[in-house]
Amino acid sequence: MADALRSQEVRPQEFRRHELRRHDLLDVEPAAWEAALAARPDLACVPHLGAWAGRGFPVIVRRRHPGEDTGTVPAGLPLPPRDGKRRIGLALPTEAVRARAPVTLAEGAAAAPEAWRPALDALLALGARHGLAPRLFGGLLWQALTGLPYLSAGSDLDLLWPVPGPVPPDLLGGLAAIEAGAPMRLDGEILLPDGSGVNWRELTAAEPGGTVLAKRLDGVDLRPARTLLAGAP
Repeated sequence: MADALRSQEVRPQEFRRHELRRHDLLDVEPAAWEAALAARPDLACVPHLGAWAGRGFPVIVRRRHPGEDTGTVPAGLPLPPRDGKRRIGLALPTEAVRARAPVTLAEGAAAAPEAWRPALDALLALGARHGLAPRLFGGLLWQALTGLPYLSAGSDLDLLWPVPGPVPPDLLGGLAAIEAGAPMRLDGEILLPDGSGVNWRELTAAEPGGTVLAKRLDGVDLRPARTLLAGAP
């Protein structure tokens, strides 16, 4: 499974920094990866990092820190729990990375625990009813891509739900219903057309007239919940 996902072709168009969105996957040129690590002596003994890019493992676009150089690409990766579950953040040269196709739940489901299967099938059916293909991030993504042990009995399932317009309320209701009978917690975000992400649970729980936090590559802002929901007055 990990080998098949690593072999996915990247988007054919030339990579441009302004196209970046949180959670995008990127491949890194091995030479540039080595240079980035050489500039970070604090990472010298961190497991897996030295061979990461050479093994074809990607990084993920993270939110840019305040004051961080906007001429670089903010990227990161998490270590497996047995190696400290540390989150590694790097700033990489634009010319050293290329975009990589996201991993859908359907593509990565085989790497999940067998006990998750009924819930995964229900989530895929929910997505199909709305014409949506949920994407992975979090532990299942990294386990599927690397073959390293990221998941445990208490792991969450992290999903991204890209929507082309307003969020269908019955999508949120469906997520809540599936989680109620699932062996794991469902976490994740609704990805809005402008690239911002809102936590599905926060949007579900928002009071009439309330706001939700929307996360972007370069910051966060509060959005009126009613403007995000289909059918809201």
